[in-house]
Amino acid sequence: MTTQSQEKEVVETTSLAATCRHRFPIFEQRLYINSCSQGALSDAVRSSYEQYLADWDEYGAPWEYWVERAEAARSAFAGLVNAEPDEVAVTTSLSAGVSALASGLRFAGRSKVLLTDWEFPTIGQIWHAQEARGARVSHVYAADDGTIPLEHFDREIDEDTLLVSITQVCYRNGAMIDVPSVVELAHERGALVLLDSFQAIGSLPVDVRELGVDFLGAGVLKYLLGSAGLGFFYCRRDLVERVWPTQTGWFADENIFAMDHTDYSPAHTASRFQSGTPPIPAIYAGIAGIELMQEIGVAATREHVTKLNARFIEGFDELGAKLATPRAPDARGALVCVKSKDSNALVAALDADGIVTSERDGNLRVSAHCYNTADDVDAVLAALQRHKALLA
Repeated sequence: MTTQSQEKEVVETTSLAATCRHRFPIFEQRLYINSCSQGALSDAVRSSYEQYLADWDEYGAPWEYWVERAEAARSAFAGLVNAEPDEVAVTTSLSAGVSALASGLRFAGRSKVLLTDWEFPTIGQIWHAQEARGARVSHVYAADDGTIPLEHFDREIDEDTLLVSITQVCYRNGAMIDVPSVVELAHERGALVLLDSFQAIGSLPVDVRELGVDFLGAGVLKYLLGSAGLGFFYCRRDLVERVWPTQTGWFADENIFAMDHTDYSPAHTASRFQSGTPPIPAIYAGIAGIELMQEIGVAATREHVTKLNARFIEGFDELGAKLATPRAPDARGALVCVKSKDSNALVAALDADGIVTSERDGNLRVSAHCYNTADDVDAVLAALQRHKALLA
């Protein structure tokens, strides 16, 4: 029998989705709950690509307008993270921004770069590549309970640490780092902090001032509802001219219209972390996605998804599934994971049932967003009951 409290919960976890679900046509065909891989395609983003093609068709090569679109994207992202536009670079990916930063650092004074065990491969690969330039890369490992406690950072951040590079939400299990505490510890010891916010941005409020980070990289592909090919890189204003990127390009110059090939004069803003021709089609889509998420509400989405995930966790427990994500709401992002005997087979089985999920590290990942409902959660749980033999 359904209780009044359960009925109220269903209403609360459906109301936000009721305002926006119709904007995402995939739900007419499939149950999409894989936003940690890529956000569902909205009517706004589809229309933005049509507008890009129309502008190209009408104007031929409207470069001045396309540059203005890139500036609009810069401002949109800056507003999203409480930065100033001149602190934001428009990049093709998170990798591009972090690589530009890495190329601009020098490892003569301090040489240590500290990573966590939760980083996406691109972060580890970029920083380990700097070992050829004198960097000394170390890793902070997770505790037996699956968390990375502050004490582990305390043991590793020392007087030789130049940079602490952390992810806000782990892509493998959805666990969150206590970012402000790590930042405070790093700054006390003279180290800078880079935050990979790709798996968080759009699913929860991200404020660079409150977090205190020095650098932040993100992209629009996931919870910001954009498409592949567009990223952003934030650099605190007072640090911009302390970094001299050697991985660079035309749009990193102080005056792109000077067309000067005789020297290297990087911009005095975070644009120095940019490279060549901006990803114009992805910029159209990225602006549309950011605007749609701001219309829906990032904070409201965080509250909505937290309730859906509580329902997921309760259902996982009833199934006897092994949760791979922290139970405390403030210790996890938007995605939740359960362990599987064969995660690829489980993803395929759910796909055959019309449910789009993903897997990482032997875990099934489900990642609700603003458009998902309590009914979606119950449908996934019912499917997992049918495929219970694949759960660990």
